[in-house]
Amino acid sequence: MFDPVIAPSGTLLGLLQRGRGDGTLHALAAPRAEALAALNHCVLNDPRQDWQVENRSLYYARLYLDLHGGLDAVEAHLFSPEDHLDTDESRTGLALAVLGHLASYGREDALALLRGYAATGANWTWALDELALRDDDSALRALAEPVLARFPATPEGDAELASAVRDAFEPRPWRLWAEDRRDAVGARVRAAQERGCFDRWQRQMRPTGPRPGWSVQAVFDWAQEGLERGSVLHVPAARCLTAVAGPEDRALILEAARSGLDGARCAALHYLAEARDPAVLDLIEAAAGDGSRTVAEAAVAAFERMCGEAAVDRARGWAQRPDALGSSAAGVLASRGGAQDAALVLGALREAVRTHGPDTPALYPLVDGAGRLGIACAAPVLRHIYRETAASQLRGRTARALAATDPSFATGFAVECLWDCEETTREIAALHAETGDVRVAERLRHLAADPAEEDEVQLAVRSRIGPDAPTG
Repeated sequence: MFDPVIAPSGTLLGLLQRGRGDGTLHALAAPRAEALAALNHCVLNDPRQDWQVENRSLYYARLYLDLHGGLDAVEAHLFSPEDHLDTDESRTGLALAVLGHLASYGREDALALLRGYAATGANWTWALDELALRDDDSALRALAEPVLARFPATPEGDAELASAVRDAFEPRPWRLWAEDRRDAVGARVRAAQERGCFDRWQRQMRPTGPRPGWSVQAVFDWAQEGLERGSVLHVPAARCLTAVAGPEDRALILEAARSGLDGARCAALHYLAEARDPAVLDLIEAAAGDGSRTVAEAAVAAFERMCGEAAVDRARGWAQRPDALGSSAAGVLASRGGAQDAALVLGALREAVRTHGPDTPALYPLVDGAGRLGIACAAPVLRHIYRETAASQLRGRTARALAATDPSFATGFAVECLWDCEETTREIAALHAETGDVRVAERLRHLAADPAEEDEVQLAVRSRIGPDAPTG
């Protein structure tokens, strides 16, 4: 999947792509055709930085309902010839998830599209999962034949069917089909279920990797072989070292961490960090400066896993380094430092935005740290991140930090956060938004009555509008 092109934050499209609450509010105030065009663009061209963790589907589904939007554009996208040329699930996943939410709200046209796509579309498994949660038994049983027709009655086809049954996220359709009395349906699905269970048992009986009795050197060799195959085994190799290494092996492990092959060096650094060996911080500093990129990244990752005051003390000396170790050290201070580290965290926050922009992953711990440490003078840069970032997860964490640092949050960003795409952000807003605003009171009542809303959000809402809620 290509990186999405995100429109400026001041435009309707840019707001909707980011999943901001203001996107919904602006769309409802805009000409309906313009709003629907922007909405369709987002649904058909997934704007998320990480589609596996960021939420947009419920946000877009609610906007389709508010705009009384049709689904012709979604239908054309799903059933276009490109569907069988570009079969990556990220091309259609967002649209299918939106249809799933619309079906939950009673949109029969969305349900019909999901049924048709499950029968003929390339990303049929996603559509089937959406239907498994929402459709009735008779409609699901009617899909048995078109779905099973995807798997020819050959050894290869049966093996693919067994894999599909075994890996299904929602097992309900397969269980219904296994009850079918027709041999071509029920008997075939039951055989696939049995084969899937057998395949899983076989994998468990043929484990790969370390065996009891391995030596420290054998673990290093395994880590290096894995790296050469493209498998990163630093952390599991470190756990193996914990099981096999004794005090007499410390010299060998230190030498590997200092000058071993990359796989062994990475494993040794992780092991020494977990063991809080007194030499590990110097070794991490050396690896970050003179090792390969693989070793440098492993050194930083090992440092981030360390606990204890020694790691925090060293982070204070590293926080202003202009490299990955410096960024990591600032993150350690943000998450584990004290009030005396506020200036370093604030400096790192400003530098990260200035150097890498509002979407860099380095901002996540720094934003959290600004809120944890209550750095009031961080509010201006936090507001900038909130407005500009395309990552809705980061925006939600920024909203939490603003709630702790910005006195204007309750009457400002907290209000629009009630319409945000992330449930955690809506939860923050429900706890902080000023209820004197008529929009807030109305939105809280709407969220409390919406069956699709998350339990945590509704619990926060009830704490504000329930019989025991504080007034004002």
